[in-house]
Amino acid sequence: MSAAEKWHFVTVEDYLAEEEVSPVKREYRDGIVYDMAGARNVHNDISVRALGQLYLQLRGKPCQPCNSDTKVRIRLTSGTRFYYPDAFVVCNPNPANDTYHDAPVVVLEVTSPSTRRIDLGEKKDAYLAIPTLMAYLVAESTEPVVQVFRRSPNGDFHREMAIGLEAIIPLPEIGVTLALADLYEGIDFEAEAAALRVMEEEALYAAT
Repeated sequence: MSAAEKWHFVTVEDYLAEEEVSPVKREYRDGIVYDMAGARNVHNDISVRALGQLYLQLRGKPCQPCNSDTKVRIRLTSGTRFYYPDAFVVCNPNPANDTYHDAPVVVLEVTSPSTRRIDLGEKKDAYLAIPTLMAYLVAESTEPVVQVFRRSPNGDFHREMAIGLEAIIPLPEIGVTLALADLYEGIDFEAEAAALRVMEEEALYAAT
C-alpha cells in the first residue's frame, strides 16, 4: 500500500486517538506517522477480489477476513508499528472495540513499482516477525504474479511464486485456496503496462 510521507513524532496512544477522528488513514512506525495516499483502481480491484475469495471460503468458520480499514499492530524490539494491509485473516481476533488486530495468520499486500520497495522490504520484515503469521502474500498489480512467504515447520519463512492465471495458492493454514484467475479477473494488463509507462514518463519529465 502506498504512503505519502508526513513526518510527526507521536506516542502510540496519541496516534490511536488521532486515528479515530482523522479524515485519512495513516500508518505508524516507531513514533512516525505516514498519511496514506490514494490507491489506483487496479489496486482496489485486486484487493476486493482477494477479500471476496477469503470471505466466501471462511464464512461460518472460526477465522475471519479483514479489509484495509483495519490496522495490524506489530510490536518489535525497535518499536511499535501499525499498518493497514490490503487484506488479512485473523483466527484469534482482538476485542470488538479495538481498532486493530495483533494476531494475523495471513496478510496480503497488493504492490506496484512505486510500493514494491516497502512491501518487500520494511513491511515484509515487520510482518514476518509476527509470531502468529503463517503466510505473507505480495500480489503484483501489473501481471498475474503473487509471491508467498510461507512459514516452514522450523519457523523460518521460504518464498514461493504463483505465476499465471492458472496458478492456485493453497493456504492450508486457514483452509483456503486463492485462484489467480479470480484474483485478477477483468484486469487488462496491457492497459496497465501502458498506463505505467505514461506515469513513468510524466515523473521523468517532472524531474527535469
